Amino acid sequence: MLPFGQLFTYGLQHVLAMYAGAVAVPLIIANALGLSKEQLIYLINADLFTCGIATLIQTLGFWNMGIRIPIIQGVTFAAVTPMIIIGKTHGLTGIYGSIIVAGIVTYLMSPYFSRLIRFFPPVVTGTIITIIGVTLMPVAVRWAAGGNPAAKDFAAFPYICMALITLVLVLFFYRYFKGFLSNIAVLLGLICGTVIAAAFGMVNFSQVPTAGWIGITTPFAFGMPTFDFASILAMVLVMLVVMTETTGDCIAVGEIIEKPVTQEDLTRCLRADGFSTMLGGILNSFPYTAFAQNVGLVGLTKVKSRFVVAAAGAILVLLGLFPKLAAIIAAIPSPVLGGAGIAMFGMVAASGIKTLSKVQFDGTHNIMVVAVSMGVGMITLAVPNFYHNFPSWAQVILHSGITAGSVAAIILNAVLNGTDKPAEPAIGKQEYIG
Repeated sequence: MLPFGQLFTYGLQHVLAMYAGAVAVPLIIANALGLSKEQLIYLINADLFTCGIATLIQTLGFWNMGIRIPIIQGVTFAAVTPMIIIGKTHGLTGIYGSIIVAGIVTYLMSPYFSRLIRFFPPVVTGTIITIIGVTLMPVAVRWAAGGNPAAKDFAAFPYICMALITLVLVLFFYRYFKGFLSNIAVLLGLICGTVIAAAFGMVNFSQVPTAGWIGITTPFAFGMPTFDFASILAMVLVMLVVMTETTGDCIAVGEIIEKPVTQEDLTRCLRADGFSTMLGGILNSFPYTAFAQNVGLVGLTKVKSRFVVAAAGAILVLLGLFPKLAAIIAAIPSPVLGGAGIAMFGMVAASGIKTLSKVQFDGTHNIMVVAVSMGVGMITLAVPNFYHNFPSWAQVILHSGITAGSVAAIILNAVLNGTDKPAEPAIGKQEYIG
């Protein structure tokens, strides 16, 4: 437990790093369903509020839920397409009905799904962590280019310069500052980058005066949920994908903070996902999962305290209650986020490579496990519509490079190395999970 000032500062750094990703799903859903501006603002407030509660449950623990390591919760992008399809047919109440049921199913399935952790030896976990980092990198690149690929000024020279300046600032603070100031290099880079961007007219504060001071989230604000079997089935399938990604994120954070994740830990983590998803359906939000964006921040700062992320959860709750504060944070330009994101997401990939460096490749099948899994994970990164002719249920699984690569790594390791014993000897210190 750190002093309050450090907790708040480190927590704010996590919030700024994940804020754009946190509000992206409500923006996409509102635009796809033609919701009003007032409804969009309500969705964003509900999302931030529930995101904060979910993070507090995951980091501090509640009853039999929460893994109690520094993992921040956010809305999963895996559910976006199914939710749009459900929303156009059954409205928001249909979306929330399917989310509530899928959350309950996830909670109940968690003890059984967590048994799969024996299929995650170091060669698999290292591959998955690397895939997570590489898959996230295009997000940072899009931010650095302005955020909207359809915009005429996308990848304009001023945007790229601003992203580069922010990245250089982050590296400068990380290298030449010591202790606490070095640990908040990303936060300092974001603040200084925003100030510089404001001087060149790249910051838009127009939403701040119009944002309300207080926003209260009430259950079922859009009406009582409705339940459609096909919609529920689609959302349950999404949550199976989410559980796979969450497993990878949990193991990634466990590797970074040097705390092996046990089957019981994973069960608590997945239960928290399920409960938070159910809560999201009740509080007009969406399915929740461990946010991979913040895994890199833990590795970059080396601040391993779960209370730091709990502080981030408290800040998110406040942002959900006070829309004007959220509007101020939303004013951070995309290029500034992109510059910091390159460092954070690159750190995730570097952590995966570090894990793989401990794996024995000579005389084993591990090189093929890594090679093919990485290739499968990169397919949609190279060609986003590669699986567009596949059935919709298959697209839900395969569209995420993280999920496809993770499944490939698990299957290839089981087939080539077996699962009865650890697949390879370690070079140096090695901890097996399971």
